[in-house]
Formats: sequence, C-alpha cells, structure tokens
Amino acid sequence: MEVDMETSPSYFDPEDLSGRERFRRYRKRVSTSSISPHQENSVSKFSGARLLYDGQNIERRSNAALFLEDIKQEAESYDFEHLEGTPAKIQSASRLRSSTDSPGTEADVGADSTRRPGSYSIKSCKHEDDALTDGGDTTFTLFASLLDSTLQGLMTIPDLILQFEKSCRNVSESIRYGSTEKHRIVEDKLMKQKARFLLDEAASWSLLWYLYGKGNEELSEDLMLFPTTSHLEACQFVVADHTAQLCLRVVQWLEGLASKALDLDNKVRGSHVGTYLPNSGVWRHTQRSLKKGVSKPKTVHHLDFDAPTRERAEQLPDDKKQDESLLEDVWTLLRAGRLDEACDLCRSAGQSWRAATLCPFGGLNLFPSVDALIKNGKSRTLQAIELESGIGHQWRLWKWATYCASERIAEQDGGKYETAVYASQCSNLKRILPICTDWESACWAMAKSWLHIQVDFELARLQPGGMNQFKNYEDAFDQSPGQGDGVSPSTVGLENWPLQVLNQQPRHLSSLLQKLHSSDSVHEAVTRGCKEQHRKIEMNLMMGDIPHLLDLIWSWISPSEDEQSVFRPHGDPQMIRFGAHLVLVLRYLLVDQTKDAFREKLLIVGDLILHMYSMFLFARQHEELIGIYASQLARHRCIDLFVHMMELRLNDSGHVKYKVFLSAIEYLPFSPGDDSKGSFEEIIERVLSRSREIKPGKYDKSCDVAEQHRMQSLQKAMVVQWLCFSPPSTITDAEAVSAKLLFRALLHSNILFREFALISMWRVPAAPIGAHRLLSFLAEPLKQPTETLLSAEDHDISENLREFQDWSEYYSCDATYRNWLKVELENAEISPLELSVEEKQRAISAAMETKNSSLLLLLRKENPWLVPTEDRTYESEEPLFLELHATAMLCLPSGECMRPDATLCATLMSALYSSVSEEVVLARQLRVSVSISARDNYCIEVILRCLATYGDGLGPHDLNDGGVLATVIAAGFKGELLRFQAGVTMEISRLDAWYSGIDGSLEGPATYIVRGLCRRCCIPEVILRCMQVSVSLMDSGNPPEDHDHLIELVACPETGFLHLFSQQQLQEFLLFEREYSIFKMDLQEEFSS
Repeated sequence: MEVDMETSPSYFDPEDLSGRERFRRYRKRVSTSSISPHQENSVSKFSGARLLYDGQNIERRSNAALFLEDIKQEAESYDFEHLEGTPAKIQSASRLRSSTDSPGTEADVGADSTRRPGSYSIKSCKHEDDALTDGGDTTFTLFASLLDSTLQGLMTIPDLILQFEKSCRNVSESIRYGSTEKHRIVEDKLMKQKARFLLDEAASWSLLWYLYGKGNEELSEDLMLFPTTSHLEACQFVVADHTAQLCLRVVQWLEGLASKALDLDNKVRGSHVGTYLPNSGVWRHTQRSLKKGVSKPKTVHHLDFDAPTRERAEQLPDDKKQDESLLEDVWTLLRAGRLDEACDLCRSAGQSWRAATLCPFGGLNLFPSVDALIKNGKSRTLQAIELESGIGHQWRLWKWATYCASERIAEQDGGKYETAVYASQCSNLKRILPICTDWESACWAMAKSWLHIQVDFELARLQPGGMNQFKNYEDAFDQSPGQGDGVSPSTVGLENWPLQVLNQQPRHLSSLLQKLHSSDSVHEAVTRGCKEQHRKIEMNLMMGDIPHLLDLIWSWISPSEDEQSVFRPHGDPQMIRFGAHLVLVLRYLLVDQTKDAFREKLLIVGDLILHMYSMFLFARQHEELIGIYASQLARHRCIDLFVHMMELRLNDSGHVKYKVFLSAIEYLPFSPGDDSKGSFEEIIERVLSRSREIKPGKYDKSCDVAEQHRMQSLQKAMVVQWLCFSPPSTITDAEAVSAKLLFRALLHSNILFREFALISMWRVPAAPIGAHRLLSFLAEPLKQPTETLLSAEDHDISENLREFQDWSEYYSCDATYRNWLKVELENAEISPLELSVEEKQRAISAAMETKNSSLLLLLRKENPWLVPTEDRTYESEEPLFLELHATAMLCLPSGECMRPDATLCATLMSALYSSVSEEVVLARQLRVSVSISARDNYCIEVILRCLATYGDGLGPHDLNDGGVLATVIAAGFKGELLRFQAGVTMEISRLDAWYSGIDGSLEGPATYIVRGLCRRCCIPEVILRCMQVSVSLMDSGNPPEDHDHLIELVACPETGFLHLFSQQQLQEFLLFEREYSIFKMDLQEEFSS
C-alpha cells in the first residue's frame, strides 16, 4: 500500500530502531537525571523575590523595601479579577507572580529593595486586558515558579513533569469552566481553543513522564509464586522486554488521559457513565411481550443471555437499546483502564455473567502490569487452575473465546460496542478500530493489542513444545504483511492462537504510527489528528527521536528569514513556552545518557528555543521570569540576551529596570567562573562598553553640537543605574557584591565625568544633564556605609571615590555658574530701569554663590582638585608607549558641525603636530593619526601615540597636567590649533588613554593623562568664569572682596595654574581684568563725585 508523504512521514522507518535505542528510557530513579539538578545546594541561594515550591504551596519570601510602593502601584494600576476555580492567583505584573496547584491557596508576595536615585514614580509595566488573557498568562509565571523550585532542589525532574501536567489541566479547566460570565461567540471559541491546547499539552507532559520520568518497576520477591502463573510470567516478560514495556507505558498513558477526562466530565456535568436504573438482568420489554403472548418474528422466546445466539433472534428494540447503552458505558470505562468499575457496572445492571466475561479466573485483573499483579495479591485461584490445565492454557482459551464472541456478534450485526468490548480482550483490531473516532482511542487500541500479542507469544513459548511453536509464530509474524484481515483456515483452532489476529498487528512502533496516518485503516478523524502539533510531538516522543522533535518545534516557532534580526517572538506563545520547558526537562533527564551528537543538538537547537522564549517573556514584560531561562543558555547567548534587554529597557522606569537587574543577578553567577555560563559582571561590562560606543546616526542640523552632545550624555549616564540597584540579601556574598557594584559605578562614572566636563565648556545656562543624572544615581548608594568598599586592599577604590567627590564639587560649582548665567540672561531681556530690587539682588546672590563655590574648589591646598593622593606609577625596562584615543566632532564657533573629509583630517593632523615643538615630536616619537569615523561620518577618530618618559608615563606625575598627549589634544579642545581654522573646537564623544607595548598592544589605562587633560581644560575655565562673575559684580556696584586673591592664585607658582592656561585663555583672563579695572575706576569716580 502506497502512502503519501503527508500521511507517512519519512522519519517513520520500520527498520531503523537507532532513534529508540540511543538510550534506555526506562530505568531506576537513582541516577542524577531523576533528582534535582542542584540537589546538593538545597539551601536557597536566590533572592526572596523568587518563587519557591515546597511540594504543596508556592511561596515568595517578602522584603519590605518595595512593599508600600507595590501596594500603591496595585491600587492605582490593577483591577484584579478572580476566576472561580482558577488554580493560580495572578499577582502584580511588576513582581514575580505566584501560583498554587489548587484553588484557594494564596502565596505571599514581596520584592527586594532597590536604591532609588531621586523620586521617580513607579509606573505599571503591564496591563491585563481581560480574563482570557489573564488565564493564558498564568501558565508563564506558574511554569517559571515550578522550574525555579526544581533548580533549587525542592522538587525532582519527574515530579516537575507531573506538576506541569497538573498545571496545564488546572488552567485549562479555569479558562473553560471557571468563569460564569457569558462571552461573545468569537471569545468563547478562542477560550475553547486555548483550553483545548492546554489539555493537549498536558497529554504530552504525561507521556513524557511515562516514557522518561516514571522509572523502572521491578517485581519484588513478595510477588513471586511457585509454581509460577501465566500472569506472573506475562508481567516478568513486560518488565524485561523493551518493546513490550514501551507498549505498556503508552497504554497506561492513554488510559490515564481517558480516566482524567471522565473525572473532569464528572466534576463539570455530573457522572453520565452508567446513569440508568438496574434491571436485574431482565429484558423487561421483551418479558412483558412474552407474557402477553405476542409473538414477533426474529424476537427471542427465552430471556437467558444465550437466547439471542442460540435462537438467532434479538430482544425488543427498547431492550436492545438499553443493552447498547450499557455496553457503551462499559467500553468507556475499559478505554479509561477502569476494569473494576466496568464489572461493577455490569453487576449493578443485573448482568453478572457479562462481568465474568470481562474478568475471568475469579475476577482477577490479568493486565500484564506490576500494579495489576500487586492488586491481585497472592491469589491462588489462577495457580490452581493452571496446575490442572497447564500454564497459559486457560489464558489462551479465554482469548480464543472472546475472539469467537467478537466475530460472531459482528457477523450477526450485533451492537458495535459489544463487539469492541470483546474484541479489545483478544487484540481483534479490525473490530475495535471502527468505533475509535479519535487519535487517542486508535493509538490505545493498537498499542494494547500489540502488547497482548507479545504476551501471548511469550506464554505460547511455555506450552509443551512451545519453543518450536514459538519459532513458528515468529516465522509467521515475519512473513505476515502486517496488513489485511484475512485468516487462514488452518489457523482457526484454539491450538493456533494468536495467529488468528496476528496479521492485524503492527510489526514495529513505526508501523503502528504509520497505521494511524493511513485513512484505509482508521477513521478519518484519526488521520486528521496525526497532523496536530501535540500529536506529532507525542509520536516523536514514542519513537525516541528527540533531535527531530526539537527541529519540529523550532520550525513552528522560529521567525521567517526576513525577521531573523527582529527582537520579537514568533509562533504560538503556548508552544514557545512548552518547547522551552521541554528542552530543559530533557537536558536534566537525559544528561547521563546522551551521545555527543545528540547532546550537541539538544544544546544548539535547545538554546534557540530557550532564547526565543526569553524574547517572548521580554516582549510580554515578564522581565522577572527571564533569568530562570537565560541562566540555562550558552554563555554567549546569555550575555547577548541580557545586553540587548538592558539596552532596550534603558529609558524605562526604575521598577522595570530593577526586574531585569534581579533576573540577572539572582540567577547568574556574579563573577566569571564556569565557561559555559554567563556572569553578571560580563553582562554589565558589555553594557557599559557599548554605551560609550558611537552609535550610527545622522547629524541633526536643527540643533547645535553642544546640545546634541548634551542629550547623548544623558543616554550614556543612564546605564550607570544598572549598578546602583541594591542586590537582594539572599544572594551569595551580598555585601561584597554590593561593594563591587558601587566601585564599578564609581569607576565608570568618573570616566563619563571626564568626558562630560570636556563637552560642557560652553557658557550657556543649560546644565550637563548627563553628569547631574550620574550624581543623582549615586547619591543614594553613597549614603550607605562604605566600610566594605574602603576595606578593600586595592587603592583604586579610594582614589575613585575621591575623584567622584572632586567631580561632585566641580559640577556643583558648574551648576551655580549656570544658574547665575540664567539669571543674568533673564535680566538682560529687561531694561535696567525696569528691574526690581529683588531681581537685582537675586543676580547678586547667584554671582556671590558662584564666586564662593569656585574659590573653594581652587583654594584646596592639601588635596588639590583632581590630583590623586597616590597615583599608580609604572616602571619598565623595555620601551613603554602612551596612547590617547579620541572620537570627536569638529565644531564651528557658531555651534554648527563641520563635516570632515580627507583634506580636513590631514590639515588637523598637521595642526596637532604643530601644537608641540619639533624637538618634542622627535624625542617622544610622537605619532598622530586622524581619520573619519566608520560609524558616524560627522565624527573623526584621533589617535595619539608617544614614548613614555620619567614624569610622563613613568614614575610620579608631579605636574598633573596629563603630559605631552594632553598638551596636544587640549589645543584641539580649546580651539587654539595653529595652522587650522580659528575657533574650531573638538567636541569629544569618547576619550581613552592607555599604556601600550612596543608592538602596539594595550596594557592598561593611563588615567593620569585624561585627568591631567581635564585639569588643563576645567581649571582655567573655572577661573575665567570667576573673572566673568567678578566683572558682573563690579558692574552692578558690588565689588567682590576676594578678586585680588584670585589674581594671586593664578600667578602663584605653587598652584601651577598658570601653565594650564593657553595663550588665548590668558588673553581672555587679561581682558576680564582690564574690564574689571575699568568698572572699578568708574565706581570709584562715582563715589568720589
């Protein structure tokens, strides 16, 4: 029979068992694959903000720092709706929501504290649209909490699978039946589809548990009998044989699904199986007719149960209908594996004889499972029977009798359910499949029939001469086509059982699945079911073809080729979630049993699926859940994922960013250790580094360069907030981690402060918002005790803290100046005659404040501004070089940007060489390189390199002016380059200085160069601003008392301020002094007159 590719997938190879034999699926649950992956770390190392599952309740340890904010947020932003019977209560989306396994159990919710730089309001990050959305989103949080509990050692992987199944069923039930509200037709259809999908997923989790999580069952010594019985032999065979064990587990799985469906139906609608009055086994309508003497053709004349067969007649239609209803219920119970209930139902209906045909040998359950053997106990009934007739003889007789009954009933056009009931006892597939109208029923019928046939073969071997007969059976099985219904006349008798049904059975698991695809063998609904996603998943699980299963799931959820670079999920959300958790479960279950090729597939494709799910959670604003899954990714994928998320959430509220921070710091190691896992330090280093990179963009001509740099500085500063959150106290070495974060924040802030200072030389009222944002971020962390930070042996920590304090003072001084300038510009718009006394006094007060703060900065003698107390010194026997890398824009005095070209770069390079003497160029081996930036064609890349000498790169740096490289680049920043267009300045975007070897390899930062450069630029500017304020005060008739002291301070050789000034700055200084003197003389003349 030819089957097309759609109905017979190519991976169903009947002869290829390698996919199933790669590893044994059934085993004792004693290996590492059946316990928690982190059982040895039973004490939780994670934050209280994480969900924990203790076996009964999922709880969350609370922390009070965000408690009031969270209550306020919930009250303002959320309107909770409780779905009756919902297994998980949905908490605030800004926190990790907790769930329970059964209705009515609530979890405690809390969150760890965060340092808040400033008083921003915490806005909600997510709004649930309706109950339907809530019900679907519950699974994401619930699954994350269960997985988290397993990773912490609170639950084993097999138990986790069962919890996944239970959760899917509970959520499905709550979606479908939990709400009493009426919905529109479309909404109701969507709810049914979502509930159906969750039930299908529950079935897949259940199969995974039966195949990989259940573990091996062994027969204990207490169950052994001597002499043995056919049932005991059958159970021993199934325990030992891999194929029979697979069939058994598939049958148990499908019966379990049917049984749970009955329980749900009973819970929702009330029991409908067997809901009719018992009739004591009497066909009352037929009995009444016979008493009246009414004789109808083809109607039985006796009321015993053999009468229809013996008389080739039937009972009246009403009685026949009642019998068919009974048998339909019996079939339903047998399909659910409830043999005892089926027998009880027959007895309650007065048909004890029918119960006896279902459970022969004194009502024993002869299903070849250990559970049935334990339930039967050490009953001697079967042993006594077989001592007399021989082992397996009565078994075969019963099978042959049920086969004859099913055939006779079918030939007489009896009831289809009665035919199927007896056919299911003897593997007569052709009589069972006609009533199997769904995939599960058809698969159950085939798997159970195949299991019984294998057991019958094993029992036939125990018969006298059984070995030869067994060979004949095997030969017959191998020669049979595996299809067709014909029975040879030579195989009709009892002695040839089970050849009568042999040709109906699948020969291999692949042929069983192929039959399910064939519309000639099964109902068309079964064939359609084979095309459903979870049916395909289950068939791959049964085949053991995990690599193909992973490829299949990835093909369903992966983005199309034109969407590969888009950071958004693709495919059904529930399938993405299922795929991610399936990957993790398989990794831990099969960690000891997988070969290299299989492990590589599980890692590579599994990482793609996990990454896709993390992207989906991020898109749904479930940032608090991402760390659980990102921590399972390969190192590079984990780092890339968090870097991308942090960059996309850079401008979000502090509460949203804190969720991302918690996800990373709780679930990842803080420092690099294991090459296979990403660390928080690696993530944050990448974020900080990328934040300083020049972003590809287009120059905005609508605003000047200074304003563009001012706005860009804000984006650079925002990344420091990732370092200013408080790590939860429950992580390992929380205090040390907090100190490291603060130190890294100080280090990076100082780098940015230097760059921001060099681009904020413009005398405009607009403040450098990037610098002030940094100060606000670090204000709160620095209020905390810094003993842990300062106790570290590395002197860089104390030096960075001191430099931060210097910058804080500088930007405070800068802010007072800009405030004064703002007041002056506002007053300048009004006629002097119209200015009020208050406005004049306000300007004077602002000027005095500016003058005082500037002098305090300049008059520091014991600890001069931006001079380290103990600078790091380098000593090297081999030549050591210094390098300075700068990215900048060329800005005209009007504020417009010059677009660089090759000629301009060459001219600038020559001008930079000219900023020092030729002797210095030759002695220090100075090299200058200027080129257009590859990222932004409005920017230039400047690289300076020179030989380090004593006092500039080697030994102490007494002058603290940055050395020769700072001298060269400062001329460009101040707009005083010789042989270059006058007034053109270099507006810095990025600035770094390094020590380098003779081969050009960078060895370490040369921070003293950039600090000295800042002193060269900032101190003269502060002094010039003081002079400007002094002139303003003198002009207003309020001469400052300390003006002469400022002049002396600049001229004093001990301060070293004079050599920081460029020629043009000295000229400006003298012009201010001249103007001050003129106003002073005018004031003196006014007083004298």
